Amino acid sequence: MPLNTAVITFIGAGNMASSIIGGLLESGHPASALRAADPSRENLEKLGKLGAIGTFQDNAAACADADVVILAVKPQVMDAAMASIAAPVAARGALVISIAAGTTIATMEAGLGAATAVVRCMPNTPALLGVGATALFANSNVSSVQRDLASTILGAVGMIEWVPEESQLDAITALSGSGPAYFFLFMEAMVNAGCAMGLSRECAVAMTKQTALGAARMATESDVDLTELRRRVTSPGGTTEHAVQCFEHEGLRDLVAHAMAAAQQRAAEMGAGQESRET
Repeated sequence: MPLNTAVITFIGAGNMASSIIGGLLESGHPASALRAADPSRENLEKLGKLGAIGTFQDNAAACADADVVILAVKPQVMDAAMASIAAPVAARGALVISIAAGTTIATMEAGLGAATAVVRCMPNTPALLGVGATALFANSNVSSVQRDLASTILGAVGMIEWVPEESQLDAITALSGSGPAYFFLFMEAMVNAGCAMGLSRECAVAMTKQTALGAARMATESDVDLTELRRRVTSPGGTTEHAVQCFEHEGLRDLVAHAMAAAQQRAAEMGAGQESRET
């Protein structure tokens, strides 16, 4: 099924749903083939400004002709959302894509039916700007056509990566899902250090942001690996070498590993907690 003929329904019309819808529209998907359901009239009105998207406050009605249903709701309302769409999803044989953190495939199969085609994915907040990083995992019911649909839909807001095991989504959560906050924290620390050295906050913020942007572009647009890029900036006996040696001496690598392990463990606990409530 070509993407431009697929009817896609979003359950939840918050920021992430709006971003994906915006990306789909920019890629040429017709607004007439998009639906969204949300209890908030304000959220639906915002979507209406993007185009002639069908808007609903009834989840089942929004899914009546859907080929793909994207669950873009908070984990605490996932059970109710699944119950509201289970019948039309089964009737249509629709693909269900979940972007809710911590909601496992097993939980979704329990709520929607064991035969449901389900893709679970973990996007991150830069998807709001079209530069996200999203990992996806499909259950055995997902066809190759549906897999391609999921790739195209999430690819509208950034890069995608399929993982071979669902458990790897916990590591993805720790890496790219939570990752933007790690960079923001490091940038905060750089700004504060710059201010302590006598720079104005305005100057420190501007220079930190541009430095982060430049480094990210060098990393993504170069075919040189990260270690070599770092080496090229680090002149022997120079200022950068002294700073990098300090980071290494203070155990930056171990600290990052420990922090990401904590995030991964919490992601696993969230999924296990949801499954235990189902049993």
